[in-house]
Amino acid sequence: MALVEIKSLHKSFGSNHVLRGIDFTVEQGEVVCVIGPSGSGKSTLLRCVNLLETPQEGQVIVRGEDITHPDCHLDEARQQIGMVFQQFNLFPHLSALANCTVAQRTVLKRPAEEADRVARANLERVGLSDKIEAYPAQLSGGQQQRVAIARALSMDPALMLFDEPTSALDPELVGDVLTVMRKLALDGMTMLVVTHEMAFAREVADRVVFMDGGVIVEQGPPAEVIGNPKEERTRTFLRRVLDPTHVEPTP
Repeated sequence: MALVEIKSLHKSFGSNHVLRGIDFTVEQGEVVCVIGPSGSGKSTLLRCVNLLETPQEGQVIVRGEDITHPDCHLDEARQQIGMVFQQFNLFPHLSALANCTVAQRTVLKRPAEEADRVARANLERVGLSDKIEAYPAQLSGGQQQRVAIARALSMDPALMLFDEPTSALDPELVGDVLTVMRKLALDGMTMLVVTHEMAFAREVADRVVFMDGGVIVEQGPPAEVIGNPKEERTRTFLRRVLDPTHVEPTP
């Protein structure tokens, strides 16, 4: 059974039909990178997977449970899903350690000692064992994003969602975050990643999904979708991303 099944997903904001019948699955331990131009529905898709946005039609099934069903206990379902946003969304008045323990204690009801142990282990996992007592304002953007990853991991999720996690970072800070994500992939974490980092997608993804206009245009192994795309829309997008100086010919 797939860890995540997305069936006929539709999402509109007013008259803007953002997702137009999305169908795909994410297998246990799989890394799926979603690429595509701005406005193609990538982030909305991710937000629908953990019901931060409610789709008008379709189903999101996580570990066999339809979390879009009205009878679903959403808070319990969300505990299986960790999410890392473009912005770090850390509590500015809490240390890195406290940022990683607060949800464990309030949502999972973990004892303080256990929450502390789990948080420290995950901060070490993302290379920040020396920043445990630091506050967000004392950390670089890349360090803050790694705290956000550690915070999500501390909830023991079955699935990690990443919504362009490096887009708000200065270029020299991107590498540290991607290194952490590579390690997670090697550890077998199931990941659904919206990204514009094509080298990361090519290297780490088991499958690449190209979206445009609210639909999946094509999907497959990175060597196919990025290296030898079948669809003209995919080729046009990749030309623009991989060669920013490229100018499309005028029809």
